[in-house]
Amino acid sequence: MTTGLPPISKFNVRVYGLMFNDENQILVSDEVIRGQHFTKFPGGGLEFHESPIDCLVRECMEEMNQPIEVQDHFYTTEQMVRSAFRPNEQVISIYHIIKPIGDINFKTSGLKFDFDPTIVGDQESFRWTSLAELNPDDFSFLIDAHVVELIKKKYLS
Repeated sequence: MTTGLPPISKFNVRVYGLMFNDENQILVSDEVIRGQHFTKFPGGGLEFHESPIDCLVRECMEEMNQPIEVQDHFYTTEQMVRSAFRPNEQVISIYHIIKPIGDINFKTSGLKFDFDPTIVGDQESFRWTSLAELNPDDFSFLIDAHVVELIKKKYLS
């Protein structure tokens, strides 16, 4: 059976933070990359010579200018997932519960895809979403949608 996709030849390790607030909400990231819109959790790609926790700390500083404390591991991918962007890569995603250190340093919005219309190109915006309204279908990647189901099961059951 031929899929028309190239064989997997590389790993792509992604590390994401699950940040909750006192109002029973979780932080999500809306992004536009190369003209495509995505909703996901904050985080990004692991670099060589970097631990997953170091990656998450770096990504939160780069994306949000927010120092964080990594509190606990939540989930690591348990199935084979092909990259949506690079079909020869297998994605391994690691999710941790994180907490901001100090005051929140990043802007949040109540609107999805609340981007600056004066900027052309890639952008990212953050918003708090209540756990009750968190919907797997709102997330762009299958792994994130699965994690949403796990979050709802753990925190709303």
